[in-house]
Amino acid sequence: MTAGGQASLAGASWLRSGPLPRLLAALDRDGEEARVVGGAVRNALLGEPLGDIDIATTALPEEVMRRVTREGFKAVPTGVAHGTVTVVADGRPFEVTTLRQDVETFGRHAKVAFGRDWKADAERRDFTINALSASADGTVHDPVGGLADVRERRVRFIGDPARRIAEDYLRILRFFRFHAAYGRGPLDAAGLSACIAGRDGLDQLSRERVRMELLKLLIAPGAFPALTAMAECGLLVRLLAGVPNLVHFERMIALEQALALSSEAIRRLGALAVVIVEDAERLRERLRLANAEYDRLTAMAEGWWRGPPPAGNRARELLYRAGVGNFTDQALLGWARSGAAADDPAWRAFATLPQRWNVPVFPLRGADLMARGVPKGPGLGAALAAAERAWIAAGFPLDSVAVAQIADQAARPL
Repeated sequence: MTAGGQASLAGASWLRSGPLPRLLAALDRDGEEARVVGGAVRNALLGEPLGDIDIATTALPEEVMRRVTREGFKAVPTGVAHGTVTVVADGRPFEVTTLRQDVETFGRHAKVAFGRDWKADAERRDFTINALSASADGTVHDPVGGLADVRERRVRFIGDPARRIAEDYLRILRFFRFHAAYGRGPLDAAGLSACIAGRDGLDQLSRERVRMELLKLLIAPGAFPALTAMAECGLLVRLLAGVPNLVHFERMIALEQALALSSEAIRRLGALAVVIVEDAERLRERLRLANAEYDRLTAMAEGWWRGPPPAGNRARELLYRAGVGNFTDQALLGWARSGAAADDPAWRAFATLPQRWNVPVFPLRGADLMARGVPKGPGLGAALAAAERAWIAAGFPLDSVAVAQIADQAARPL
């Protein structure tokens, strides 16, 4: 970024390598213009990972498809009615969207028309840092003051915050999520006030859209202060339909960092809002969670360790029965709620057990007991369960002699 309110990405390797230069060249000629827009430009200026690269163009969708097909790329009409064509170039997808301007605004489903005005297209977006665009030569275009906000790492609505929010109430959540991801310092005051004033609009949103934004927010670098602000404004209770526990959430973040674990949105959601199974059930309905997400929260509610962390064979038994994923969730949740420090040696040994011990497979099957005279039926299942308990109590032996002795003992009563 250069001084004086200007910026250039002329030295960015991603603009000069791969299929992107060819794609831009195909669209940016013969009276039409094309630029990289939105998140890729923002992240490049902030030094963040790029993710998807989106392109805006003055060319109509039919012309986009004609040009890219002629270039040898694949054109997929994923949203032609809204001006979007997905171009697959060298196996990589790029969303190419024709410039638009609002004809009527009524929430998320505003009526738009294709246009050629870059400023009008930028003014339709949510935040100033998301309205930047870059030409193929690296020139950055800033029609709404986004460069100053990038420098200050400030998330600010374009124009009137209340109007932007009324166009799509999901922007309330996006305001906090983008601040958690890219912002520094206090939240923009005008934006925060508009979010509070428009909070009733959250009830209009689909649960799927709320889930998507909330899970992204939970793993953002500034998630804790952003959620704290939401709680103070009464927004978080409204979203979760329950009282959040921000202390446990903050401790979960600290534990993940102390153990060098990746950020897990569902694990953090459990720390924030799940104590008992009913909490998981409420969140499933409130956020329309996937079955796997609900099952994970339920396992956390049922199995988080209350009390001092176990060691030895008891810890191995818990890991064996829970599985690695659930065990880690439950151990970290118990640790977060215990009040113990992030460097507590007993909790660290418990939580990191999966890194030191490979969970064995129970070596006996029903056929092994049937060969010892146990008939089919309920007794076989009971004998097999007794054998498993004895195997666990013996320390999970795998040598054939010890396993045979356990099988003999389980079969003897029958």
